[in-house]
Amino acid sequence: MDAGHVIRVAREKSGLSKRELARRAGTSPAAIVRYESGAMSPTVDTLNRILRVAGWEIECDLREVVVDDFDRAALIFELLEFVHLTPLKPVSPKIQFPRLRTDVIS
Repeated sequence: MDAGHVIRVAREKSGLSKRELARRAGTSPAAIVRYESGAMSPTVDTLNRILRVAGWEIECDLREVVVDDFDRAALIFELLEFVHLTPLKPVSPKIQFPRLRTDVIS
């Protein structure tokens, strides 16, 4: 979900027009249109201001990521991507397996 989608949902749930939201947030209706369409991204401060005047606020959680698991997952992803992009070569019909000498076996 991007900032423009969040702004649009908050505006619609609040029953505000783009023009009214812009007036309350101290910005232009054109800026609201650009944010909602994804043509422009608001700063975090601007996003907070727009959402607050619409009666909403952002709630954010910060969670620790175990670096080893993240690195391992990234390595697996890179390996799978490498395998996927590596062309398969057909086995050459000229490959011959070595023959064992039967006269040496006792």
